[in-house]
Amino acid sequence: MSGLEGLRAAQQKLRGILDMQVVGFPQHGVLRAPGTAELLERAAAEGLLDYVGGIDPTAFEGADRASEQLDVLFRIATTHGVGLDMHIHEGGALGITTIRDILARTRAAGLTNGEVTISHAYAIASLLVAEQERIADEIAAVGVKLTTVSPSPSSVLPHRRLRDHGVHVGLGSDGVRDNWSPFGNADMLHRTWILGWSTGARLDDELESGFDLASAGGAEVMELPKSTLEVGAPADLMVIDGENIPQVVIDQPRRDYVLRGGVIVAKDGEMVV
Repeated sequence: MSGLEGLRAAQQKLRGILDMQVVGFPQHGVLRAPGTAELLERAAAEGLLDYVGGIDPTAFEGADRASEQLDVLFRIATTHGVGLDMHIHEGGALGITTIRDILARTRAAGLTNGEVTISHAYAIASLLVAEQERIADEIAAVGVKLTTVSPSPSSVLPHRRLRDHGVHVGLGSDGVRDNWSPFGNADMLHRTWILGWSTGARLDDELESGFDLASAGGAEVMELPKSTLEVGAPADLMVIDGENIPQVVIDQPRRDYVLRGGVIVAKDGEMVV
């Protein structure tokens, strides 16, 4: 609880500089770690969460209790009016079964306005194209969002195909120098470079697609307005000396300025507010 309280304090302190959503994530399972379900319920009731988290129901809880984990999480989400962020690493047929179970529960609970996110969803990456398109239509129909990272070519979601079918997909950085891994710096431009490298991107449109996944795709998942150079768009920008987006993704130039809401919040890589 103290960690969540600290995140809420940071959220208030950084208001106007960045947009932050807090997920109560049960890293060691919901049921097999005693007290976790009760803490998630308490955190949601006290307003410390924007999303209640979940992880691999079968792999963590066992096949006999997988449904129970989802029962608990969907009940907390609907009772307390928070979203649900399920991290599904389960692969193959098991992963697809879990994803379809989440889709069915999302529809039954009426959480079809983007309240449910599935992160990783590695099993989708291993499907044949026709199967990917079929499940993409199922996901889009219930408004579930997806996030992907770029640990290996075989686990990155087919984000272009999914988005073509109306699925909201964003790129994430996953761990940020935490207990999980010493790697990660939360720099989404750098993560776009990693995405391109891990997927063998070669063409300009592939690099541009990766950048769009990190920027516009991320905004879609967080339900933020898309930043464009148009009147009325939010002035959330980074100013870079570059030739074009593919060159910027590859060369990773310094961010001369970062603006949030039209206000300069960072200059030459340093915070100024």
